[in-house]
Amino acid sequence: MKGYLALEDGTVFEGKAFGATGKRHGEVVFNTGMTGYQEILTDPSYCGQIVTLTYPLVGNYGINDEDFESQRPQVWGFVVREACTIPSNWRSREKLEEFLARYGIIGLEGIDTRALTRRLRSYGTMRGIIATGEQDPDFLVEEARNAPGLSGQQLVPLVTSKKPYIIQGQSYRVVLMDFGVKQNIIRWLQKLGCTVIVVPAQTTAEEILAYNPDGIMLSNGPGDPKDVPYGVETIRNLLGRKPIFGICLGHQLLGRALGADTYKLPFGHRGGNHPVKDLRTGRVYITSQNHGFAIDPDTLDPDIVEVSHINLNDGTVEGLRHKKLPVFSVQYHPEAAPGPTDSEYLFEQFMQLMAEGRQNGLEVDGHATK
Repeated sequence: MKGYLALEDGTVFEGKAFGATGKRHGEVVFNTGMTGYQEILTDPSYCGQIVTLTYPLVGNYGINDEDFESQRPQVWGFVVREACTIPSNWRSREKLEEFLARYGIIGLEGIDTRALTRRLRSYGTMRGIIATGEQDPDFLVEEARNAPGLSGQQLVPLVTSKKPYIIQGQSYRVVLMDFGVKQNIIRWLQKLGCTVIVVPAQTTAEEILAYNPDGIMLSNGPGDPKDVPYGVETIRNLLGRKPIFGICLGHQLLGRALGADTYKLPFGHRGGNHPVKDLRTGRVYITSQNHGFAIDPDTLDPDIVEVSHINLNDGTVEGLRHKKLPVFSVQYHPEAAPGPTDSEYLFEQFMQLMAEGRQNGLEVDGHATK
């Protein structure tokens, strides 16, 4: 069956459809990772987006039962150069095309993904329509131009947990604000022995503190941080009361809670090879990233917060550290999945802050906890 991807700038790619049939709009983005398509497909941060992979062959190791980052695929469309129909891997349980069809995700193969990536890199991410069957290309372009942009959509409510749940551990109690959390963040906290209390995105500060946590984790998630004002308000009310560690969208929301502004990047950072420099040590880490927005460093209060990490490709803010409180965040993914694990040490830093918090005590509602 024919398949199409139409962009708002008038570009139309024609290829072969696989997976589900139908039509879907979304922001068209690209990811440069060479492996990890299952994790990319199921990453809640991709909700609202049509994702193209720059690596040419996708699906060659199938879909397994272990590498899910959420319960189902979260992308709104999937574009590849070639979709493998005969996967070969001992863990494989399902073909890529079967997986997409089962969850109603449209796939498109056989197009020039290099040309698509160059266009997005040159002109920025665009609204697009992915469609199957016989279509009028001009009409698809018009639909793409009329589709809603990523900003303004309420995407976090689509991916956050519906109710709180607890995963018991042996050490520190961590409340994880779920803005669209990747499961590998939870796995890392479990690996460190933490009791993980996952709460929906709209949980209030008072409800979070009622769990008596040792620390608070702010998860990744989809969309524009300006569309999550309730998260910003909760974080602002938590500052100084418990150690806080933010990742990706959680980093952006923390920045906004500290008074900073955020802005949209031309084409974002999505892949597993982004160089990030720690400004304190001078060390460079190769990081896994997936985001389209960034913190404006000129809007940070230098008396309160410092930029701890920068992206060596474009100089954007990759980390924040509060100068007085046990609060820090990174724009990239220390839990990886997929990608390098160079930055897993950040989880140990969070553990250290929680240990110090237990020892020294932080204030809750104006009263010392110790």
